[in-house]
Amino acid sequence: MRIPPFNPYIAVIIGVIAVSSSPIFVKLTNGVPSAIIANYRLLIAFLIMTPIILSKYRKEFRNINYRDWILAVISGIFLAAYFVLWFESLNDTTVTSSIIFITIHPVFVFLGTYFLSQERFSSGSTISLIIILFGSAIIGWGDYQESNAFIYGDLLAIVASISLAIYILSGQKTRKSLSLITYTYIVYGVGMITLLLYNIIMQNPFGNYSMKNWYIFLALAVIPTFLGHSLFNWAIKWLNNSTVSMAIVFEPIAATLLAYIILKETMIWSQLLGGTIVIFGLFLFILSTSRKNSVTISKKSNK
Repeated sequence: MRIPPFNPYIAVIIGVIAVSSSPIFVKLTNGVPSAIIANYRLLIAFLIMTPIILSKYRKEFRNINYRDWILAVISGIFLAAYFVLWFESLNDTTVTSSIIFITIHPVFVFLGTYFLSQERFSSGSTISLIIILFGSAIIGWGDYQESNAFIYGDLLAIVASISLAIYILSGQKTRKSLSLITYTYIVYGVGMITLLLYNIIMQNPFGNYSMKNWYIFLALAVIPTFLGHSLFNWAIKWLNNSTVSMAIVFEPIAATLLAYIILKETMIWSQLLGGTIVIFGLFLFILSTSRKNSVTISKKSNK
């Protein structure tokens, strides 16, 4: 057995913090159209990945069948929709509310899998879904008391969460036949082109932004993407899926702390209570829908 070159638990912690920085960066852009922010995030990430694809993975493109191309295109379109909807939600609601509603996307993935494969709900998953809905309702009610704009932002975040779930579901089979980096490269490319066309139609300006905003575009492409999601994907080689999934549940906590430190955003009672209930429900949901795998990390290398 192999030993990891780096402690996977530390990698997951770094990944959670990195991914949680995404809404903070979006808030700091100060008025840049959401579709432009999303477009540059995917464009820069796509360009960074291009030399690696050309040097090591270009042969994989010859073996991609028609069905996989179609599914990858669908994934890319919904990834673009997810970014635009989520970033737009941050203009109308708080980081805490938005990230909590994004974090419940595993519920929509599970529901989609249920309707596609007719899998039965376990009692644990049913109870956890009720808990998550109850916590979400508390957040929504509290936001409604604060401002109607908050509710609009919450709804955008929920639709973004559904878009993220469709992105994940549509790419499940394709990811099994392609390497992760090739699949990601194609999806990012499709998402980038989708957003490019959308921005042209909406006549959003592609330039005349401050240097601070260009640094934020770069940070969005590098930190949440490569220091966040890439570390999660690497950690899955050493830890089971449920462990990494549970770690991702801590994103709302990390994002809320970053929002408080950097943006001076404070929580209201409904976000604290509802968020706690949602996170608890997500823990139960992941436990009830994950297969139990015993994973050990050997201290000896077997080369």
